[in-house]
Amino acid sequence: MKPVVVRGVAIGEGIPKICVPIVGNTREEILAAAEECKELPLDVVEWRADWYDQVLELEETLETARQLRTVLGEIPLLFTFRTKKEGGEKAISTQEYEKLNIQVAESGYVDLVDVEAFTGDEEVTRMIEGIHKAGVKVVASNHDFDQTPKKDEIVRRLMKMQEMGADIPKLAAMPTCSRDVLTLLDATLTMQEMHADRPIITMSMAGTGVISRLAGETFGSALTFGAAKKASAPGQIGVEDLAWILKKLHA
Repeated sequence: MKPVVVRGVAIGEGIPKICVPIVGNTREEILAAAEECKELPLDVVEWRADWYDQVLELEETLETARQLRTVLGEIPLLFTFRTKKEGGEKAISTQEYEKLNIQVAESGYVDLVDVEAFTGDEEVTRMIEGIHKAGVKVVASNHDFDQTPKKDEIVRRLMKMQEMGADIPKLAAMPTCSRDVLTLLDATLTMQEMHADRPIITMSMAGTGVISRLAGETFGSALTFGAAKKASAPGQIGVEDLAWILKKLHA
């Protein structure tokens, strides 16, 4: 497997990388959170732009991205607008979503862009091509907040993201029982051992699934999400605890 390297951080190599989301509503909150991130044991910052009040005003979003880039320096930045249908804060039309992702990539202020993989094949293909043309990597994602799909379906979805050209396929699912967590981990390992030629990210959400956020090095998930203060998804644990545990497991 070839790692994805952004600003010197090799995702898919060694200890799973730690990503901390920023979920501010205003530019001031976003930049303040970015300042705090500089003091944390993390590898990547995710800007969850769907929390930003002015995200649909493109010029405002690009200016916030510019200032965010300045604050973060050489810390890799993942831009994510999580749509309402996949657990995000705002609804957005497919046309607006596509335009936003491509123009943010073209700005040069971000290193990776999250693209929801089942937005529509034509739209996703255009987004991946447009983002790549801008020299930015793509995390293709899928979130199921109701259940955990069967193992074969998890693998199928991850393979589809890979086949569409995403640099990093990502899938998160909600467990309804402990066995669902095993299903997610088993699917991750099967994907990693038999199909993946690039890093993948998987997680089982909520308290039941926390183990999946810690065991990536064993089962094949290359990046995990930790909370600085406010979690952006159920089951995220504090970034300092996360970093300590990952190092202990690696040892």
